[in-house]
Amino acid sequence: MLSLSSPTKPLASPPPLDPSDPLREAEDRLRDAIEELQRRQRSAAALHHHHPPCDHAADESCVAHAIGNLCQSFLLSYGVRVGIGILLRAFKLARRQSYSSLLDLKQLVSEKDLIVREEACRIGLFFGGFSGSYHALRCLLRKYRKKETPLNAILAGSIAGLSILALDDSNRRRTLSLYLLARVAQSAYNSAKSKNKFHFWGSHWRHGDSLLFSLACAQVMYAFVMRPESLPKSYHEFIQKTGPVAAPVYKAVRECCRGYPVDVASLADYLAEKGRSDLKLEEFPSIFPCSVIHPHTNSCLVQNATATSATFRKTFPLYFSLTFVPFVVLRLQKFLAAPARTFMFAVKDSVRSTSFLSAFVGIFQGVICLHRKVASKDNKLVYWTAGGLAALSVLLEKKARRGELALYVLPRAGDSLWYILVNRHLLPDIKNAEVFLFCLCMGGIMYYLEHEPDTMAPFLRGLIRRFLDSRISNPVNSSRRNASYSYLQTHDAMKKPKLLEGDGSEGPSEKKYNLESIPGL
Repeated sequence: MLSLSSPTKPLASPPPLDPSDPLREAEDRLRDAIEELQRRQRSAAALHHHHPPCDHAADESCVAHAIGNLCQSFLLSYGVRVGIGILLRAFKLARRQSYSSLLDLKQLVSEKDLIVREEACRIGLFFGGFSGSYHALRCLLRKYRKKETPLNAILAGSIAGLSILALDDSNRRRTLSLYLLARVAQSAYNSAKSKNKFHFWGSHWRHGDSLLFSLACAQVMYAFVMRPESLPKSYHEFIQKTGPVAAPVYKAVRECCRGYPVDVASLADYLAEKGRSDLKLEEFPSIFPCSVIHPHTNSCLVQNATATSATFRKTFPLYFSLTFVPFVVLRLQKFLAAPARTFMFAVKDSVRSTSFLSAFVGIFQGVICLHRKVASKDNKLVYWTAGGLAALSVLLEKKARRGELALYVLPRAGDSLWYILVNRHLLPDIKNAEVFLFCLCMGGIMYYLEHEPDTMAPFLRGLIRRFLDSRISNPVNSSRRNASYSYLQTHDAMKKPKLLEGDGSEGPSEKKYNLESIPGL
């Protein structure tokens, strides 16, 4: 006879219930009854308050909910920006082989060397201001309009978009507005295509995203060489520092293509610093030889190899910081669960992205040198073509990343085109037009996020949901979960045990319908 206290084998799990079992039928009826009861409770609450219930917990006021989201989004965005700055500073100290200074906080995070406080505060106010004001406006519109319609999300998103005024740089605001315009257009197109209303010819192409990236890069690189004033200053400086050709050479090439007299004195001074004072320069040359483009070596092959390797060394710290820090800050629990895996994931993605950018620089430089081998006169279109061909290096990136990169560079090209058209008086120069455009785009983005989320890119959808941290990102608020909800969840677990065996990275609804997986998008 076995004692009750003696160890026994664990009880085996009960066999699955037969769908025709009366017990299962009773459970189904009970489930339907609980769901009907919850629907009636929600309807009674809406009738009592004369407006739809808010998304937050019943014991939390609308003001407290909005302020809490504001503070959380501010801290998240502030932490991401400061973390990226600190990691880049650490790479800079390590490059100088000053490893002991990595443990010295005065050198690592001093305001003299790490000037990110104002920018981090502005970014925090931008994200926090949008999140807090959006939640406040959503609650206000529910109470004022006494109904929940898509117009509420559009109005709340548009008005909350005024938070972009926290960014004092109009160029950055314009670039961000054009980026969101491209995202709204993408969501609208995906929505129309999913409903069989409209689609572009060639949208089924496997490398349609790469073609879009090539066209955008062609415009950007043309603007960089021929119209540098049309690009944001920070973006222009990034391209200049990443590439191997000096600014005086680009200036001389620009003057040569336009038929202007070349500043021979400044170009001669630059070449003298590189030890090439023997080169003869003309005021009106037809084309500059490769010895002027890369004066430190006569071999174009050596120049391209050096430029590619130098770009890899310069940009790897940046890509690693942009990959590692946001993942740690925005997904802290996953990082703490598997830090080594997260680190290796960041290294792998950073190497891949850095290889893509390094190949871009090498191909662009190679096309320029090849043109000088076969042509006797320079032309503006050479640099447009070189940018488009160099963009083919995006094939080194993951398929999912190519569309993201295309929609990242496309606003830069649109920004350059905007500046050129305004400068030529083909478009009116309206003050703060980018703010108005951003507000309109945010209204559209919030509509698609709440009502057609599958039409949005997973990256943008996940990012906005992470910062909003509301019912949009958590369909069922934990504070509202009662006993009946717990029973329903347990009942679902009995019916669908396989859902608990996944990796948990995406819910089942995320896997049903994803337009990003369609080739060409």
